[in-house]
Amino acid sequence: MEQLSPMDASFLYFETANAPMHIGSVAIYDQSTVKGGVLGFKEILKNYEARLHLARSFRQRIIRVPMSLDHPYWLEDPDFDLEFHVRHIALPKPGDWRQLCIQVARLHARPLDTGRPLWEFTVIEGLDNVQGLPKSCFAIVSKVHHAAIDGVSGAEMTAAVHDLEPDAVPTPPEKAWLPERVPTAVELLSRTSVNNVRHPFQLARVVAQSVPALARLGVGLSAGKLKRVGPVPRTRFNGQVSPHRVFDGRSFRLNDIRAIKNAVEGATVNDAVIAIIGGALRKYLESKHELPKDSLIAMAPISVRAPGEQKAAGNLVSAMSVAVRSDIADPLERLVAVFESTTRSKEMTNAIGARTLTDYTQFIPSTVAGLAARLYTNLGLANRITPIFNTVITNIPGPQVPLYMTGARLVTQFGLGPILDGMGIIHPVFSYCGEITISFTSCREMIPDPAFYAQCIEEAFEELREATKGMHVKAGAGARAGIARAAVPADVAAAEAAAMKAKLEKKPAKKQAAAKRASPKKPAGKQAGKRKPALAEGETPPRIEAAE
Repeated sequence: MEQLSPMDASFLYFETANAPMHIGSVAIYDQSTVKGGVLGFKEILKNYEARLHLARSFRQRIIRVPMSLDHPYWLEDPDFDLEFHVRHIALPKPGDWRQLCIQVARLHARPLDTGRPLWEFTVIEGLDNVQGLPKSCFAIVSKVHHAAIDGVSGAEMTAAVHDLEPDAVPTPPEKAWLPERVPTAVELLSRTSVNNVRHPFQLARVVAQSVPALARLGVGLSAGKLKRVGPVPRTRFNGQVSPHRVFDGRSFRLNDIRAIKNAVEGATVNDAVIAIIGGALRKYLESKHELPKDSLIAMAPISVRAPGEQKAAGNLVSAMSVAVRSDIADPLERLVAVFESTTRSKEMTNAIGARTLTDYTQFIPSTVAGLAARLYTNLGLANRITPIFNTVITNIPGPQVPLYMTGARLVTQFGLGPILDGMGIIHPVFSYCGEITISFTSCREMIPDPAFYAQCIEEAFEELREATKGMHVKAGAGARAGIARAAVPADVAAAEAAAMKAKLEKKPAKKQAAAKRASPKKPAGKQAGKRKPALAEGETPPRIEAAE
């Protein structure tokens, strides 16, 4: 029996009736790679049963301490039932993308049963009318409580059910699985008394470690070397959420995203994705006449796992705030501004220490955490206080080689995430086999037209791709976002650089600085194109393609 970490337990405490705290995915498989071309549900069940020993989350459920005096414990469930956790449904005709999105949203809206292991897989057949997918495809919608895994430790569960070859055989367990006896209330309370003795000493250690970090932060802010991200505007996504969900997403070629980020020297794939999401949020809010003058702020989870903790279960994450620069209309200028924002956010995170806030979560009393979550919801505080951020953007890197589940090839995968009062939209980003998917989970009251917002993501990508073609921007840390206006085509930039170098070689050293200051600047490249119409009900999204 193992106790939940304070951070893992917090996801249980902060769960409310309208805000279940599970994460998940929509994985789409092609069963034509299966021997015989058809995969039965019983074969999937049999395969999962042979792999339960490969991930601890499969058969562990939580045991709560009486009166919530301490954090819960994981217990090997003596009543484990595989068929409760793996379900099977089918879409009615015609089986298109919009039907799948609606069904996924309904499944994701339902909370998990906390009296059982905290996961569910639902096999969905009938994907017969989705553009770009083979006719024999099916989906598996996964739900796993955030208390059990994060984006990094979730790789253990993904690896458990997938293989690199369609005919691979799972490794048998080294020893037979044995369930655990459910402890008595007295046994749990005795463990609690021991933990309470340790906490003061642990708190003193964490405080001592955080003092230098806070000093660095103060010096950096006062000297102007560090800058806070903000202010955070209030949007339709920052109120109370309903129990209803919406889901949609788009897929893009990884090479296209890389080409976009290569237009700005030093930018990353994450910067390009954030700029796309910033453009999509701008388009959506602008269409509702609700676009704030300040940029929306995203929270980006970051892993704080040490090298020896890569296989640890549960959550070891911190976060940083990033401006998505929804306040900038020009796509290329937005990308440069996002790059500058992420650079400043990383400097701030490094100054504090990414793990500092994570360490402090272990000292939040379990009873106080649960009470605070309930009061926050019951008093409607999300509608009254200034939001901390507007959305979450979480990037889950995946393998760049094909994966197989019970012989069926994984074609593509979209992410699902939790939303809560005050933060009503989350953008999971998955990468797999040369593809990146950007999806979103939101409240149906906040985004009543999810197909339109998905189209905004597509349009933002297309505009950014066009604006960055052949462009090269050199933006150093601390440079202003307006540097995008100095962008020139890459071939022109190379020719000018060569000519300038030749001139400088002929000039005295004293004149070189003046020559650099006098170098010519060119206006920015192409402007954004016209908006394309949103998808009509029943239409399918473009670019959902099998990995080559």
